[in-house]
Amino acid sequence: MVFKRFVEVGRVVLINYGPEAGKLATIIDIVDQNKCLIDGPEEITGVSRQVIPYSRIALTDLTVKIQANARQKTLKKAWTEGDALNKWESSSWAKKLASKKKRASLSDFDRFKVMVARKQKSEIVAKKMAELGA
Repeated sequence: MVFKRFVEVGRVVLINYGPEAGKLATIIDIVDQNKCLIDGPEEITGVSRQVIPYSRIALTDLTVKIQANARQKTLKKAWTEGDALNKWESSSWAKKLASKKKRASLSDFDRFKVMVARKQKSEIVAKKMAELGA
């Protein structure tokens, strides 16, 4: 098995636990074998500079070109030059998270409308398949 995502300076991560769960951040420095220093940048992702354990982050395929212990200004410039936020939003992982969030925010009536639309769609598909098969 070949690993493609490594814990490295400049790796964009998704925080999966804690108050910033669901937000993106960048690894700024590696503290030890269990923790790393991350930063948002705060203006773009809303995550301030902090030390976080590896168990609370998920590594993404995205990286930005920065040096270790980069300043927030440098990090923000690297994010805009690398177009990291747009790359993330166009990834299937981000789309899946967005659809889950949208589905979770639906009201009871919205879920009912989705069910009715799904039934109507399956009826239309079944008619088309019967026409093609017959």
